Amino acid sequence: MCGWVHLPRYIDKIRLNLAGKLQEEYIPYLGKNSDALWLKAAGVTHEQMVEVVKNSLIDGEVCDWVRVNVRRTDEDKEAHRRAMLDYPPADDPEAVAYFQTRKAAYGMADRDDITNRGDLIDADEGRPLE
Repeated sequence: MCGWVHLPRYIDKIRLNLAGKLQEEYIPYLGKNSDALWLKAAGVTHEQMVEVVKNSLIDGEVCDWVRVNVRRTDEDKEAHRRAMLDYPPADDPEAVAYFQTRKAAYGMADRDDITNRGDLIDADEGRPLE
């Protein structure tokens, strides 16, 4: 959406939370972790995004707001995509250890095929890993 890899998922989580339907285990992380990476890359706050989503009927309205208010280059968006999907970097033991705790929290600690954040999201949402 608008060239941002995480934006649709983030909007969905906000909408679910506003409706009281976000899975309980996601609530403490709303606006943090992956969401926070997008917020930082976009230069907006979680509170701003909650208001934008709250005041929109469809995701296209959110996308329109992002197009007007978030001015980033394609290179910036690509750097964000890499940071999201290529996490954790293999040369960062602290990030690898944290990722292992997140896999365990999802009940997937024994899944050696899950090696990055993209894999974890896909597995959690029941999509086959590529």
